[in-house]
Amino acid sequence: MKNFALIGAAGYVAPRHMQAIQATDNQLVAAMDKFDSVGILDRYFPKTHFFTEFERFDRHVDKLRRKGMPIDYLSICTPNYLHDAHIRFGLRSQADVICEKPLVLNPWNVEALAAIEKETEHSIFTILQLRHHPSIIALKDQIKKERSTKKSNTKKEVDLTYITSRGNWYQQSWKGNSSKSGGIATNIGIHFFDMLLWIFGSVQQNIVHIHQADQAAGFLELEHARVRWFLSINAEDLPPTIQQQGQRTYRSIAVDGSALEFSNGFTDLHTVSYAEILKGNGFRISDAQATIQLVHDIRNNTPIGQQGDYHPFAFS
Repeated sequence: MKNFALIGAAGYVAPRHMQAIQATDNQLVAAMDKFDSVGILDRYFPKTHFFTEFERFDRHVDKLRRKGMPIDYLSICTPNYLHDAHIRFGLRSQADVICEKPLVLNPWNVEALAAIEKETEHSIFTILQLRHHPSIIALKDQIKKERSTKKSNTKKEVDLTYITSRGNWYQQSWKGNSSKSGGIATNIGIHFFDMLLWIFGSVQQNIVHIHQADQAAGFLELEHARVRWFLSINAEDLPPTIQQQGQRTYRSIAVDGSALEFSNGFTDLHTVSYAEILKGNGFRISDAQATIQLVHDIRNNTPIGQQGDYHPFAFS
């Protein structure tokens, strides 16, 4: 049984981490969030020591270490712009770190963290849960098999669409502040971009058509695919059939015109991620680096508007 601590206990994704810690038969000994709406702890770890001030949390973690009961892992579910600092805290507390996406916002932060990993002899793991999704794994295996048997050297034509409706609160929170979240392409898109690079290879061309507060779209030329992508948090962008069904989320990946069904199977992916990390198979800094570079470039590219090969949802 490993000892875990968690920063960001009141966040949206924190319950998935709590569930994963519990499901892998480990214990959460300390948690911290500046907000105290953390009744979710009662469902998983009611005896967890909880702090609303980082300084007291820091002191508690240090006291545990000095008593010979150190935390083995620090799980990080805080706003994106704080990940870098909290990862450093975890490593310097002599713990391994499990951090939500994105690991960091800027590519240059990756090298600095790698240096601290080496100094402290502790490891950083990131949650790239789509790499554990059965449908995504099957697609990767299919593409790999086609390339190995030389069935086709033609690049796949891929359309990625992800619309996850958010209310007015979103723009008033840190998520609506691009300097803190990295903007929509980083905040809601990074797992999908990671998936695309994992399956279809490295980036050869990166064009942005739209990049605004509630919507982004672009075109990627990858080693083995041409990708039109569209991301939105605006419910008005949902297809009419989805709106009529009362649904607020729409995910779609079409490869050469064939839709990949992956709407289900998301529930336990964090638990799978934790199980793999505990077995020594987690995703490391090097696994996340290419996608961090990509979303950084998307964020800093100048949108070209309604030109070239753009996603059909982009200007509809």
